[in-house]
Amino acid sequence: MSSMTVRRLVVWGISAALGFVLTYLIVTVGFPIVKPEAVGMTLEKFGFGYFIVTYTPIMLIFVTWLDAFLGTKILPD
Repeated sequence: MSSMTVRRLVVWGISAALGFVLTYLIVTVGFPIVKPEAVGMTLEKFGFGYFIVTYTPIMLIFVTWLDAFLGTKILPD
């Protein structure tokens, strides 16, 4: 495996982890701050479909920035 492939896998892995953490924090911490009735919100209550629809764009934001910083050329210039 080339070093570029390894860097690309690292970018996707870090982005997936950061996207999950940020989405989890938004759902469990952010929602109750904005709407007090949502205290006790969990990912189970939020729903799997809604989680995926929220998680995917957040993860792709991290992919975009990490791609730019690490120069992995995942996205064309």
